[in-house]
Amino acid sequence: MAGEQFSGIPEDMDWQALYMHVVTCARCPRLVAWRQQVARERRKMYRDWDYWGRPVPGLGDPDARLLVVGLAPAAHGGNRTGRVFTGDSSGDFLFSALHKAGFANQPRAEFRGDGLRLTDVYIAAAARCAPPDNKPTPQELDTCQPYLETELRLLAKVQGVVALGQIAFDRLLKIYGQRGPKFGHGAFYRLPDGLPWLLASYHPSRQNTQTGRLTEDMFAEIWFQARDLLNGA
Repeated sequence: MAGEQFSGIPEDMDWQALYMHVVTCARCPRLVAWRQQVARERRKMYRDWDYWGRPVPGLGDPDARLLVVGLAPAAHGGNRTGRVFTGDSSGDFLFSALHKAGFANQPRAEFRGDGLRLTDVYIAAAARCAPPDNKPTPQELDTCQPYLETELRLLAKVQGVVALGQIAFDRLLKIYGQRGPKFGHGAFYRLPDGLPWLLASYHPSRQNTQTGRLTEDMFAEIWFQARDLLNGA
């Protein structure tokens, strides 16, 4: 994996050490400047919040059989709350679907300490800092990739991965050294050499959900399919 070239990530890193590496990372100057600017200026409706303003770690069950990979924290979502997919419309859409499929104990994620528990699923992102216009550069994604690689190593029981959006999908193919699989909502691939299966979904961004490109029923099908795959159906 490409992460072997990243000297900042020891091959024997555990979860606690990974967390500290992620939340203290400052390797991408553009992202550092943006996330800190957003945290200082804040959105009017969140003016009383103490923004997280740092890279956002993954979230979930360390014994998960399912990994979910998104794009990046939202400027006023994860960058505010300090938890991936928490406090924004994408997270509302995601956790509602995960709850219906039995992966989450509640349908909403509003802040750290809100009682959310995930079972058999772990959620990560291709980039750990909120990027301007939700568009990390290829170089920034490369810099962040070892964190996702380390999570894949630590998640020893993972059987499958759901990629939310094409950027996450392409990043996973790069990590796995695969060419050929094409992105599309509901596209499913059994990768070779004992790799986890890969299931693609449109990202639950506001642009996709409010335009009807991704509906609640379409999204629910992804998670029930993932559940069936894990159960051997």
